[in-house]
Amino acid sequence: MTIRGHRTSIAGAASGFAIIFSLLFACTGKSDTYGLKPPPGKSLRVLFIGNSLTSANDLPLMVQALAKAAGKTLYVESVTLGGANLEDHWNDGQAATAIASKKWNVVVLQQGPSSLPDSRVHLRLWTKKFDELIRSAGGRTALYMVWPELERAAFFDDVRDSYSLAASDVNGLFFPAGEAFRAAWRRDPRAPLYASDDFHPSVAGTYTAALSIYGVLYKRTPQGLPARLVLANGQVIDVPQALAKLLQDAAAEANQTYGRP
Repeated sequence: MTIRGHRTSIAGAASGFAIIFSLLFACTGKSDTYGLKPPPGKSLRVLFIGNSLTSANDLPLMVQALAKAAGKTLYVESVTLGGANLEDHWNDGQAATAIASKKWNVVVLQQGPSSLPDSRVHLRLWTKKFDELIRSAGGRTALYMVWPELERAAFFDDVRDSYSLAASDVNGLFFPAGEAFRAAWRRDPRAPLYASDDFHPSVAGTYTAALSIYGVLYKRTPQGLPARLVLANGQVIDVPQALAKLLQDAAAEANQTYGRP
């Protein structure tokens, strides 16, 4: 398990890129705290709860960097467990502690693709349970739609429907990142959005997801945002300019069609 907090004006120690394959393994992880406090004022505060599809390439920090580039102050923390679904997070207890720890505007929930009927029921059930905690703490629930493995690409619609239904159940925000992947591939089937395991996101894939999340959070188009970002931990994200524009257009299309602020 990892707990991380950052705001846009503080940078931590630099670290190399890492694709985390923890969905394939059971692990307890560790707790990292940076000793940071949310800035005063009207900055948006967002907590991410998920697994390695959230932690890969530091998605929360990438969303934060996009917000900073647009002149916004976004404070983020994340609670991630390798291979976890929402029930695992509930039983672990750290997510509930994090929800109660600060006044979050938005708490983002994510588990696996959840394309199968039983998985859909599970996602909806535990989203409702977490929503009770989130609302009692003064926040709003959001669902981060992921994507299926490459070999199960035919199930994209089912992934979208599972996450969209879970968001509707709790009147939550819906981030259609998986649909942004598809919109990108309609423009260029070779867009490199998967990592080498054909499931976890590449850096460009995480950038795509971050664009979608940013756009719905702020009710703004992600088009025109920079292709090069410096994250609060010192990492540099540098997506080729032409690819970045394609991904921005794809995220804007997905958000306009499916996103729910």
